[in-house]
Amino acid sequence: MVGLGDIANIMGKFQDIQANMKRMQEELAKQTIEATSGGGMVTAKVSGKGELLSVKIDPQSVDLQDVEMLEDLVCAAVNAALTKSQQQMQEQLAEITGGLNIPGLEHISKMFQ
Repeated sequence: MVGLGDIANIMGKFQDIQANMKRMQEELAKQTIEATSGGGMVTAKVSGKGELLSVKIDPQSVDLQDVEMLEDLVCAAVNAALTKSQQQMQEQLAEITGGLNIPGLEHISKMFQ
């Protein structure tokens, strides 16, 4: 049976998590994650919140005869940057929750998008 002290403890943990998540949102908004593809031919930068900030294309990599390859490189760089951003967010969530298993928390990243 769960006592009032247990409930108060759980509520206190949730309040701590809520405050830490707000701080994490602010920190994520300031972070920039970068990924490249094609050996640096394409570079994508995203925020820690998973927002695409920029795409840089090495002018020497542009081949008008093979636009499809360039499109693939852009997609690969953006997807890699987004994956890194999501991994970073998951790591920070794990730190915030301190191992507390909260069902559905693994989907929290959708709240920040």
